[in-house]
Amino acid sequence: MSKSAMVRARVEPDLKDHAENIFHRLGLNATQAITMFYRQVELRGGLPFDIVVPTTTTTRTFGASEAGRDLVFCEDADDMFQKLGI
Repeated sequence: MSKSAMVRARVEPDLKDHAENIFHRLGLNATQAITMFYRQVELRGGLPFDIVVPTTTTTRTFGASEAGRDLVFCEDADDMFQKLGI
């Protein structure tokens, strides 16, 4: 099938650069990545990932983290598991 339809979108420059760097590491260009996304939407009959509305607790936690409050720093995975009590 001929590729003649065009998709145009405006995104933040940093988002575009970061995403395209990842595409490059995967051996893809933006057109190939967008085509893969569209194909997955078609195959799944919807978005290829879950979209959820954050709970009040999640929203509050994100806000605290962004403000630098209630953060726990770990030296490594073992330290993290110890702090989690696992």
